[in-house]
Amino acid sequence: MKSLALFSGGLDSMLAVKLITEQGIDVTALHIDIGFGSSRDRFELLQKRAEMVGADFNVINTREQFVKEILFNPKYGYGKNFNPCIDCHGNMFRIALGLLEKYGASFIITGEVVGQRPMSQRSDALKKVSALADSQERNLILRPLSAKVLEPTTPEIEGWVDRERLLGIQGRSREVQLRLAKEYGFEDYESPGGGCLLTDASMAMKIRDIQEHGEFVVEDIELLKYGRHFRLPGGAKLVIGRNREDNEYLKEINHSGYVRIKSDGLPCGVTYLSKDASEADRELAGRLFLTYTKAQRGKKSRIFIGDEELEAVPFDDKKEASKYFVVK
Repeated sequence: MKSLALFSGGLDSMLAVKLITEQGIDVTALHIDIGFGSSRDRFELLQKRAEMVGADFNVINTREQFVKEILFNPKYGYGKNFNPCIDCHGNMFRIALGLLEKYGASFIITGEVVGQRPMSQRSDALKKVSALADSQERNLILRPLSAKVLEPTTPEIEGWVDRERLLGIQGRSREVQLRLAKEYGFEDYESPGGGCLLTDASMAMKIRDIQEHGEFVVEDIELLKYGRHFRLPGGAKLVIGRNREDNEYLKEINHSGYVRIKSDGLPCGVTYLSKDASEADRELAGRLFLTYTKAQRGKKSRIFIGDEELEAVPFDDKKEASKYFVVK
């Protein structure tokens, strides 16, 4: 017998997998990558956590599908900030159910706990999630942490899993989970709800800004995670790295809608400007770019915007730059 698990790397998903692997069932932990995880470097960490609970691990990249079908048109609206919680969960289950045959699995498990989250884990919300996933008829979604306070699922009815060895947790208390984590020796796990950037207010502002000035594309996701974001008067977008970590990530981004701005010998943050920026926006972008370097105030410095060479003068005070911030 084999199962697929929706795996976030949080304690609840780790415990859900552990309860099933303890029953001798093979589990493949699937991390559905919508692009808005908290870190680009987390997949190796998630694999280690999956291995801790006895599961194989795979990442399923659904970024394009999520942006096109879910992010901007959720049937059940948004939870905190820009997070379409219910629709996102339903979409993940639908994807996982469609992969059962490929992995030779019979059912899906998840670490959801009834009543733990006000938007997506109420009893009625869990029913909406199942309906979105088109799973009600087969009833193949098992929630091991809350199974005993829910109607029996097909895996329980058919005897694929022993319902008596599952749990009946409900509500927002974490007491049971923390006790089990100690018993199992789990020390490394993500806090509940801590991994989705769509719940972050600044990310929501940056997404809305793109909506207001054009079409959001998958390439935008990584660019939104790093740097200072400016919107210029002519509509162009400017992104300037804030620190070494930002710069390390930004220099790896290859966004077809942007060009790099570079200096002539000055230390500077990795910087991107909309490729179609007007002449006025390009001149302003050059000034803003130099303002965040050690360029001498009041004097021209040579810069390069893509293949174009030009001179610009930095602002005397960064307060002048702040008026163009997308996020204050």
